[in-house]
Amino acid sequence: MNARQKSSALWGVVGALSFLVLVQGYRLLLGPLGVGTAVVAVVTLAVAGATTGLSYVLEPRMRENGRS
Repeated sequence: MNARQKSSALWGVVGALSFLVLVQGYRLLLGPLGVGTAVVAVVTLAVAGATTGLSYVLEPRMRENGRS
């Protein structure tokens, strides 16, 4: 695993954990979401996958613009 892949995977973890924090905050402040744990898990995996993919694709472009 090269550095770009590792970085993208870590951004995916950050995205998934951020989503889970938002879900827990909603549940604490406003009550139940109205969806089950399985739905939250599937959406969390989708967020992680999207974050990983986007960070992998956009990393060279950001580096080119001097933003990394």
